[in-house]
Amino acid sequence: EVQLVESGGGLVQAGGSLRLSCAASGFTFDEYATGWFRQAPGKEREGVSCISSSDGSTYYADSVKGRFTIVSDDAKNTVYLQMNSLKPEDTAVYYCAAIWGYCSEGAYDYWGRGTQVTVSS
Repeated sequence: EVQLVESGGGLVQAGGSLRLSCAASGFTFDEYATGWFRQAPGKEREGVSCISSSDGSTYYADSVKGRFTIVSDDAKNTVYLQMNSLKPEDTAVYYCAAIWGYCSEGAYDYWGRGTQVTVSS
């Protein structure tokens, strides 16, 4: 059935880079938008970025603008989050999630299980 599987997390030094992947299956990928969220211990979940497969429109949180880039490979049903110039405050579990239609503030339909990103100072 529906699956969203994150990969690419790990431990990196401040200033380094990671690329996260979100592989989707079990639904019509090109009719959904895919967002990245993160949650650090003791903090609320926050939206990081989002891309709509239908038209390629994107969203970035202010905290990551200029450092993170989201891209979608519709042929592979995969969304990537390229994270550059990482900071310790980027440390969190990163989740991908899909919502029918376009990026929005609404409730997302499907969620992955998350991948840990740890940035050391």
